[in-house]
Amino acid sequence: MTPVGRLIVVSGPSGVGKGTVVAEARRRRPDLLLSVSATTRSPRPGEVDGVAYFFTDRARFNELVAEGQMLEHAEFAGNLYGTPRRPVMTALAAGSTVILEIDLAGARQVKSAMPESVTVFIAPPSMVELAARLRGRGTEDAAGMDRRLRVAEAEIAASGEFDVVLINTEVNETATALLDLADPSRG
Repeated sequence: MTPVGRLIVVSGPSGVGKGTVVAEARRRRPDLLLSVSATTRSPRPGEVDGVAYFFTDRARFNELVAEGQMLEHAEFAGNLYGTPRRPVMTALAAGSTVILEIDLAGARQVKSAMPESVTVFIAPPSMVELAARLRGRGTEDAAGMDRRLRVAEAEIAASGEFDVVLINTEVNETATALLDLADPSRG
């Protein structure tokens, strides 16, 4: 029998540290694969096709969706984003652990399509701490901060839909907890 890997779906509000936690887990376990998303947006300077994203046009992206070749997909800021099914399924069939770092809507789509996936919600220690992290980025004006915090409250309210909720108080501890979930010996 071919070994089957584990699919870990990581989600949480903007600014909670999802990317930092996943990067730390992958630093410790380079065999963990981070799925590369597809997008219709143009590459930014330094982004390489197939590494940062799979860049495609809207017509081809819609064909992939219609053909069932996307595990999940959504539109954000006028561009389409999604997770190509084939690379994920190939890696899982080879016994790899694959991590998807996606939004709440995408996590719901993946869980529906692949109920065996392990969904992980990374939550902030508090809304006050999340606001401080977002302010620390320096990328949002007051209106943008308010929008992100309202969205975060709605996402946190939906955290009960996930298999596991990890409170990101400290990156190393949260990465350790994520690595425990990635262990294929866990049931």
